Amino acid sequence: MIWQTTRFRIDLARPQVMGIVNITPDSFSDGGRSTAAAIAHCEQLLAEGADMLDLGGESTRPGSQPVSIDEELSRVLPVLDAALTLGCPISIDTNKPQVMREVLARGADIVNDIHALRSPGALDIVANHPSCGACLMHMRGDPATMQQRPRYDDVLVEVAQFLGERQDALRERGVADERIVLDPGIGFGKSVEHNLDLLRRQRELLTLGSPLLVGWSRKSTLGAITGRDVAHRQAASVAAALAAVQAGARIVRVHDVAATVDALKVWQAAGLLHG
Repeated sequence: MIWQTTRFRIDLARPQVMGIVNITPDSFSDGGRSTAAAIAHCEQLLAEGADMLDLGGESTRPGSQPVSIDEELSRVLPVLDAALTLGCPISIDTNKPQVMREVLARGADIVNDIHALRSPGALDIVANHPSCGACLMHMRGDPATMQQRPRYDDVLVEVAQFLGERQDALRERGVADERIVLDPGIGFGKSVEHNLDLLRRQRELLTLGSPLLVGWSRKSTLGAITGRDVAHRQAASVAAALAAVQAGARIVRVHDVAATVDALKVWQAAGLLHG
């Protein structure tokens, strides 16, 4: 299975680790407060074994507020320019079509959109690019309000229906299947039980035919399970990443790259990964 991106054809036979690079003043997990710190973090994650990097200039955690297009671009573009020289696929976590256009023009490999390209013009920007990868994520509501009593009749069925519709929207514009990856959106408009139900039944999403990217890293559900605050969820995050891969995920989006890479190596050596 291949994920076609702007510069790379990524072989997903081995589970891939996507390192998170937050370029936001309120980042809890890395040196996101300055361009230099963010670039250093990119280099650190690659040294720890990350296969690709996901750069984000706007916080999407529960309760967060959007930033302007100009502010997001001012945060992301200098880091992107440096990251493009590091020899790995670079994803941009954004839901703004104007940002997508700019980063793809600079050479970004992947658009990772929590809104699944629903913003006006976003589908066309990705569809008109010759080869960029696209990650379509499920989210109910928006980051500012998404955790206010989320409700589903059947979370897996509703997530699968949404992702299938967004996948078809790209296909109808001529985007090849090998460019598309799907993300169930753990923690985005979902309760603890919704998230756990998605993990238990994750393999059902494979019937959609696209690879799965899953992000459990340091999510509040892990805090609810373990009682740990966000700075002490590494072990839980690694366990969740392993469980997601075991249930068919081909990419895991993580903060704790070294620990996740080591855990995956052990499971792979023991023959325990059957994604």
